[in-house]
Amino acid sequence: MSAPTFTMQTSLSEPKLAVSFRLLLGLYAIIPLCLLLQGFDSLVWSDFLKTNLPSSPYHFVLFQILFGTPHIIASNILLASNADYFQHYRHHIVLMTIAIAVAYFLGSALLPYRLLYTFVACWTVLHVLRQQYGIARGVCQLPNVPFNILLTVSVMTGVAIYLGIFIRGSLTAEQTIWIKQIASVGCLSLVVAGFVFQKYNSSRFGLWFYWANILLVLTSFYLFWQQQYFMAILVPRFVHDATAYVFYVTHDYNKHRLQPRNFIYRAAKAWNIHIFLVLPVLSFALAFILQAYGDEAADWLTLHLFGVEFYKVVTLGVLGYLALMHYYMESLTWQKDSPYREFIAFKP
Repeated sequence: MSAPTFTMQTSLSEPKLAVSFRLLLGLYAIIPLCLLLQGFDSLVWSDFLKTNLPSSPYHFVLFQILFGTPHIIASNILLASNADYFQHYRHHIVLMTIAIAVAYFLGSALLPYRLLYTFVACWTVLHVLRQQYGIARGVCQLPNVPFNILLTVSVMTGVAIYLGIFIRGSLTAEQTIWIKQIASVGCLSLVVAGFVFQKYNSSRFGLWFYWANILLVLTSFYLFWQQQYFMAILVPRFVHDATAYVFYVTHDYNKHRLQPRNFIYRAAKAWNIHIFLVLPVLSFALAFILQAYGDEAADWLTLHLFGVEFYKVVTLGVLGYLALMHYYMESLTWQKDSPYREFIAFKP
């Protein structure tokens, strides 16, 4: 999800379940946990984790099943399974689908792979950090200028880290140095901006949330510098995905608790499945099936029907489309005037 601004003044009278900002802040405990692991790995375990963990969590199918893919599937289920939402956003869905198709075919033919990858990296990092900064903004009550400066510097730093990890094998020594320098300058600027703008925080709790997001970027940079690439990606990915699920489950509980409003929750009620379990179980099950067996099943099907075998049609094609649609739609669906917001409230 992407959250431009959330406020703690949302009414609690209608929804029966409210998002806890303390719970959201607690998710940032992944930061000291990964720092402790890195410290033990360096001082006690002789870099065992650095040597044996893959360069990215995405090299583990299990990681993809637990993080990333499930919350992307969950957000698309939430949008597509509720007729009122789909009708409300149908023009955006159609236009974005056309845009993705055109960009894919034209981009693949005309643009260098690295340029396309950089564009996707920028969008991914913006999506992840905009969600966290948007939620924190609601707690901290930051004005527009400090918020935009902190977000911009964080995204610039995050993109440099992302590229430094995922395409480092194709970078020259000089390009690697440039990326590290950009990330270093970004972190220094972020710390300075953090101290300058912290005066705008309206509460001590808001200050904790404020610095938690800054530390999210700084921790990822430190782990990147230490070549702990797995944990450098894990830290922001875990916070982002877990935060999104808190909102999704809260929304669905409030929307369907009295009377199921779509076929999924009607079936769940008939089978006596608790409302809290419906979206997580369904999205995790689909993530497992698509990640573990999707490409193999699609290859078998296209080979037998058309005599042609396609490369990663599910993991790159289907899941890639869902991810890009997720990035775009989540910037709309949680705005103040969105029908989603009717079913979200917050504990002060």
